[in-house]
Amino acid sequence: MSLRGKSPNDISLRLLQILGLFSASFMSPLRGITVIEFSHMVMGPSAGLVLADLGADVIKIEPIGGDKTRRLKGSGAGYFPMYNRNKRSVCLDIKSEAGKAFALRLLDSADVLIENFRPGALDQLGFGFDALKKRNERLIYCSLKGFLSGPYAHRTALDEVTQMMGGLAYMTGLPERPMRAGSSIIDITGGMFGVIGILAALRERERTGHGAQITSALFETTAFLVGQHMAQHAVLGEEPLPMSIRQSAWGVYDLFECRDAPLPKLPIEMDGARLELTRHPPQAGEHSCEVAKRAGLSEADIDMLLADGVLA
Repeated sequence: MSLRGKSPNDISLRLLQILGLFSASFMSPLRGITVIEFSHMVMGPSAGLVLADLGADVIKIEPIGGDKTRRLKGSGAGYFPMYNRNKRSVCLDIKSEAGKAFALRLLDSADVLIENFRPGALDQLGFGFDALKKRNERLIYCSLKGFLSGPYAHRTALDEVTQMMGGLAYMTGLPERPMRAGSSIIDITGGMFGVIGILAALRERERTGHGAQITSALFETTAFLVGQHMAQHAVLGEEPLPMSIRQSAWGVYDLFECRDAPLPKLPIEMDGARLELTRHPPQAGEHSCEVAKRAGLSEADIDMLLADGVLA
């Protein structure tokens, strides 16, 4: 295969295809498992993607005209090719009698259903868990929502909204300036939690012969990801600082300006000792030998830092 002369877009899409083919060829523990995916955007498709990469036959039900993420621009342009590889697709109007009948035939022999539409949407169309388990008692039904049971259970949500609600944006940004993470991390992780539930339910089905209902949610996924900071508050009795100005738990781990490249991220630790560098790129001669000695650095380390101009 040659990528010479190909556009960056062609190359990116081809690499995604290669990744999918590699995972499908070398890791297929779910071969023989059929998944019907009623999903859109990122959370549902990411769950289906992981199952497909593990060897399951994932059939994505798209609306007539195709999933809207096929036509997204900007930061959403990569959604469809990234999260829908290794799947088969069929366009159905499940509100029509013919479309509904076709989908139900697929579900009658399916192992897993994944959906991430607003609460109650599939129930109204006859595709709820209670209705389907009467037709297929072995079906594992995975719903991916904004919130688990509680006062917000019937609300919709978005990745970025729950990052703000759950405190992840606060921990990611600067003081007084919350910032969302640079990926759809809650959608993706929430989808992965759904996969964990599905895998557990498949294992349990081997024992009982029955399916199960699984639910994963965006807000609770965010709560799990910031759990370390909640535990930090409980242990220390102090409000955690955003990670951008945190007190690190180990040796210096920050941005430093190097001679041959601007601001790489480098963990710097010498014999377990921590050099008291400030949080801006160090200037030549900014730190003294006395500071290095108090930090426990060896004479050899000090000589090296003197030669580099970091110590004066």
